[in-house]
Amino acid sequence: MSTDLSPTPPAAADPGSRGAAPAVARLLVENVRRNTRQYGMLFALGLIVLLFQIWTGGDLLLPRNVSNLVLQNSYILILAIGMMIVIISGHIDLSVGSLTALVGAVAAVLMVEHQLAWPLAVVVTLLIGAAAGAVQGFFIAYVGIPSFIVTLAGMLLFRGLTEIFLRGQTLGPFPEGLQKVANGFLPEVGPVTNYHNLTLLLGLGVIALVVNQEIRNRARQAEFDLAPLPKNLFVLKLVALVAAVTVATLLLASYKGAPVVLIILAVLLVCFGYVMRNVVVGRHVYAIGGNLPAAKLSGVKDRKVTFAVFLNMGMLAALAGLVFAARFNAASPKAGINFELEAIAAAFIGGASMSGGVGTVLGAVIGGLVLGVLNNGMNLVGIGTDWQQVIKGLALLAAVGFDVWNKRRAGS
Repeated sequence: MSTDLSPTPPAAADPGSRGAAPAVARLLVENVRRNTRQYGMLFALGLIVLLFQIWTGGDLLLPRNVSNLVLQNSYILILAIGMMIVIISGHIDLSVGSLTALVGAVAAVLMVEHQLAWPLAVVVTLLIGAAAGAVQGFFIAYVGIPSFIVTLAGMLLFRGLTEIFLRGQTLGPFPEGLQKVANGFLPEVGPVTNYHNLTLLLGLGVIALVVNQEIRNRARQAEFDLAPLPKNLFVLKLVALVAAVTVATLLLASYKGAPVVLIILAVLLVCFGYVMRNVVVGRHVYAIGGNLPAAKLSGVKDRKVTFAVFLNMGMLAALAGLVFAARFNAASPKAGINFELEAIAAAFIGGASMSGGVGTVLGAVIGGLVLGVLNNGMNLVGIGTDWQQVIKGLALLAAVGFDVWNKRRAGS
């Protein structure tokens, strides 16, 4: 007599069985636990938007205000993308605010005083930002000085050079072409309608990209037996994502269309998101931030990676400095004050960890949007700057506290 020792299929495997619903619920809970920070910040962003939409009587999501929200926070979002990568690698950069001011000052001197063509001046200033980041990266990666000390010195140095270049004065205006990059919108194309046609086409492209990416991610999870979401929940997630993109597209298309700087942000988000997920150097950044000794034993060239991270941060800080200066049409010695704190706060609110090795580029953008909506909403309802600082400080404390609690819960 033989005995069948093959494992019995679980009841949840049969969709029509009584155990299907509890199995789906358990799978949903497990998926949420694995992505607590990401879903938590998205949920928090949605709640904040809903709160201020009601509080302001619907003014928050007016098409004009949505466009202003993008323009007002564009440079912080650019900085937050670079800062997230720096923090993932286990470091910090306190110099980015001063570097944005210095780049704006150099750009003003080149374009206003020396009449240099603005495209050439943009290239020069981006190279200056990359060089500044490379110098700091050299001292951190190859000399071994902690990033806190190096970038603190850089913050003081770049702020002093800004004063020297501008001689303590505000310098402007910038060429019209550069102003359009920071304040302009995509041109009108096609027939006259109630919406901005090019923005609608871009929105459709984003929807197609999002749906394709989600389907690919689900297929990859199934391939590696990572328990993807059940089909009905996955469809619900797709519907929610498509609805969110559609609403944002219609709001932007109802005014003047998508701002040019939003396209720049989208390109940065896609490129850096791809690099951090799929390219070797991106995985190495996570490795050295998560466990440096193990990364070294695995053959990761941590010094080169760290050097590249700070070079990249310098270039993004230069880009943010150009956008900020062009938006306000002048370079000021006081520009960029506290930008580094805003970028760091956006990264931590968006899911970065103090210990490094954790975070996503998308999370940095979500964190920046949380701060941006808070700022914009509080301005609309007339909350003073003193209380705004208090509320943003509490938001940062809550985000980091949630990260600590989540780690302790996972460990237990």
